[in-house]
Amino acid sequence: MTEFASLIRAVPDFPKPGVTFRDITPLLADGPAFARCIDALVEPWLGSGVQAVCGVESRGFIFAAAMAQKLGAGFVPLRKPGKLPPPVMHADYQLEYGTDRLEARVGTVRQGERVVLVDDVLATGGTIGAARNLLGQLGAELLGASVVIELLALQGRALWPREIPLHSVLHY
Repeated sequence: MTEFASLIRAVPDFPKPGVTFRDITPLLADGPAFARCIDALVEPWLGSGVQAVCGVESRGFIFAAAMAQKLGAGFVPLRKPGKLPPPVMHADYQLEYGTDRLEARVGTVRQGERVVLVDDVLATGGTIGAARNLLGQLGAELLGASVVIELLALQGRALWPREIPLHSVLHY
């Protein structure tokens, strides 16, 4: 995995002072490296009967759609508010300065459907936790989650249930 880790660019003080942003665009632009990243994200789910891969807006869409294709599964977008036609279900979560919401279209996940959740980064755990709650409301059987990058210092994994696998490819 280290062969594509060098393509993740650290951008200090972005979007605000004290934050180091992990820029994945160089990874996405390198075809072979992007393919290896998708392989690493998919690996824990091979043979598990995944029926849908659910991606968190927006960068999670990139990885989830590629994973779905590789797994022969459907892709379900988990969107920011107001982007999907009704009916939708939603889950709210806390941000540093307020709240946000994820939505999914009712009927895109069938009761008991075996799904994997995907995002680009696990930071504080709020977004992925809201996505997990939303999938529960929809009746999905959540097999686990994959993220490209886990920011260990922010301890987002601590909010994730230990009994549900959480796979991260790179750690910072």
